[in-house]
Amino acid sequence: MNRPPTSVILPTVRQTDAIAEIAEQLGPDDELLVVCDADSDPIAGAAASLPEGVQLIIAGEPEGCSGKANAIATAMEAAAHDRLVWTDDDFYHPPEWLEDLQDDYDRQGPTTEVPLFVGRDPLSTLMEPMYMMGATAGLTLINKPWGGAVIFERDDLDESAFVNDLQQTVSDDGLLGAYLDVTPVKRVRRVEVGGTVSESLERNTRFMQIVQYFSPYPEVTVPLSTLYVACCLLFPVPAALLSTAGMAAVYAYFGVFRWTVLLTYPALIAQFPLLLYGLSRSFVWGGRRYHWPERFEVVVDS
Repeated sequence: MNRPPTSVILPTVRQTDAIAEIAEQLGPDDELLVVCDADSDPIAGAAASLPEGVQLIIAGEPEGCSGKANAIATAMEAAAHDRLVWTDDDFYHPPEWLEDLQDDYDRQGPTTEVPLFVGRDPLSTLMEPMYMMGATAGLTLINKPWGGAVIFERDDLDESAFVNDLQQTVSDDGLLGAYLDVTPVKRVRRVEVGGTVSESLERNTRFMQIVQYFSPYPEVTVPLSTLYVACCLLFPVPAALLSTAGMAAVYAYFGVFRWTVLLTYPALIAQFPLLLYGLSRSFVWGGRRYHWPERFEVVVDS
């Protein structure tokens, strides 16, 4: 099948296996745009060794948005083609990854895969059932994109307005979901997260604020969480059994079989204080501290 050429956008500051994995999948007219922040980033020093078809772009320091949003905005303006794929550097891209996304777009238009966030420290391990509910299943239920694997074309959204808003916010895929209707496919990509409890707390804060600003019903987040915890504490045995059984069914639906499903009940209880903590403070992401008081108001501390 003859397909239009594709621009793949990969924000990263380091040399990573994802670059070679994707480069091997490019068609003769495709391009891979690797986007970093500065000349001092490790990937900038390795520019000469990048595979054929890979272009390095230096986005510069973000002003009024996140480093990731700045990288995506810069790359979209530099991309040569109308068909775009966004991806991340923290999961394995199998040999059929790009072709599968192309097939998806040809069949159903804008498409996203979904992540499986796997913890690497006690807190992120505990919260795996919540990641499953909020990200893997959540994005699927409400047809929202994951920036790690999403394909669309420029005409699918108001690109000028989108890029302008992107340069004023934190979450690239949260904003994309406000502009673009996507269809998720049940291909789950394993993404390891955390590493230390501190890192997981920062990530939790960012995620909670993304939910606050981009969830379809942000006003019900705290009340629902409060009700959940109240039910769990008032009726611990049935709550534990029902919540664990329900989460096991969700795990199985996505073909995930991990012992962490047994942490569903304590994770539900832990989610409430983490929610309140996350909505009340700034957070660190990629070495920068962000204060995010409004959807389109971001203060960056380098």
